[in-house]
Amino acid sequence: MSATPHLDYSKQPVEPTLPSGLDVFPAFFNVAGKRVVIVGGGDEAAAKLRLLGETNARLEVIASSVSTAMRQTLKTVSAEHHARTFEFEDFADAALIFTAQENEQADRLVVEAARMAGVPVNAVDRPHLCDFITPAIVNRAPVVVAVSTNGTAPVFARRIKAAIEKILHPRTGTLARFADSFRGAVAQSGLDGRGRRIFWERFFDGAPARAALQGDLTAACGSARHLLGEDAAHPGHVSLIGAGPGAEDLLTIRAHRVLQNADVVLHDALVPLEIVRMTRRDAEIISVGKRKGCHSKSQDQINSLLVEKARLGLKVVRLKSGDPMIFGRAGEEIANLRAHGISYEIVPGVTSALAGAAEAEIPLTLRGTASSVVFTTGHDLNGKHLPDWAHLALSGATISVYMGRTVARRTAQRLQQAGLSSDTPVAVLENVGRADARRLVGTLNDLKSLRDEKSSQAAALIIIGEAVAAIRLDICEPLEAENHQVEKQGLAA
Repeated sequence: MSATPHLDYSKQPVEPTLPSGLDVFPAFFNVAGKRVVIVGGGDEAAAKLRLLGETNARLEVIASSVSTAMRQTLKTVSAEHHARTFEFEDFADAALIFTAQENEQADRLVVEAARMAGVPVNAVDRPHLCDFITPAIVNRAPVVVAVSTNGTAPVFARRIKAAIEKILHPRTGTLARFADSFRGAVAQSGLDGRGRRIFWERFFDGAPARAALQGDLTAACGSARHLLGEDAAHPGHVSLIGAGPGAEDLLTIRAHRVLQNADVVLHDALVPLEIVRMTRRDAEIISVGKRKGCHSKSQDQINSLLVEKARLGLKVVRLKSGDPMIFGRAGEEIANLRAHGISYEIVPGVTSALAGAAEAEIPLTLRGTASSVVFTTGHDLNGKHLPDWAHLALSGATISVYMGRTVARRTAQRLQQAGLSSDTPVAVLENVGRADARRLVGTLNDLKSLRDEKSSQAAALIIIGEAVAAIRLDICEPLEAENHQVEKQGLAA
């Protein structure tokens, strides 16, 4: 028995030196109405037949015997089966040939015969024998996206395909065919090159595309005809987008798509640069940097900028942390856009209370414990009377206090004075959705001792209520320890 080889895992793998050019050139074969031959009757051949079944080719399978999977596939895919071995004459007028016989020598014979016949051939899972590579395909016919790793990592190619499928609307093909039906009308409209470009941008970004993707082609046609008669210089469009709490993969697919098409992006300081950089390279990026107590631009200035840029015919994005409709002052921006006749849309985002609760595994509603949730800020505790949400806290609601660190003590004191138990569970969540997220857990009494730390740049969310008791403790720090640490630092100073 041979000895087990010693593997040294301390050494870093050497990165291979790869040529910068492509080994394969991406292209699409026209197979409509043409013969495509598959040699083989096993499971691999059946998988290839299922893929080719999405085309309009005339499919033929040549195999003396077939597996159960192939037998089932032949029932669902229109293909002719020849129960015999292949012959050279089978390839004479074929457009493409696939061989999947699960035996390399048998596949080599097919490859040699195909090349003698002058027909491109693919040997499944044998890239060294192939004239072409079969990519992972996203089918939104007539729109087709092909992903290939040149046979080096097919599983990775399928994962990329899955990501693209999420981005492309299921009716993308319908939209492409509808756009094709309008090409003649646009060509005869008298628009110059710039005018046609503007029309198509508005077509795909506006009402015609939205209606087509919803399956309402009558409305899409009406919108497209109306758009064709519009003045190319009319105002642009503003999108109010929620960027979520910070994690890039929590950005919605719609938000990503709108960002990719933006001409101008006005973003808040809490939006990570990784998300801001998802815009086009040539887009104008404007930081309107609003943080607590430090505004680089006033709300009036932001309102004016949105109108100014939109009137230039640009696609403008107002990018906000979290959700634009929750403490994002979107109401003021919407009212201003309406007053100036600027079209707009709202793209929701994941608000920090939902993201933070998910990260810390806090059920904001819990049967028998909390049946309602309140999103609020603590700033309305400044008056003599308790706000309505404070009374809801007394009745068992879960309270999510945004921008809460500087009002933590006042919030805790007023709630205790109102009768909420000092033992009520509390969580303080900092930098929700980011790599440096921090979770503190304790009671309302602990919260009363929390220092403001006004110099801290960490965005803090406070969640109060009995439902917090279900939090995942192993990923949290005790709030009481945080308070003791701050006190020690104060004494040392």
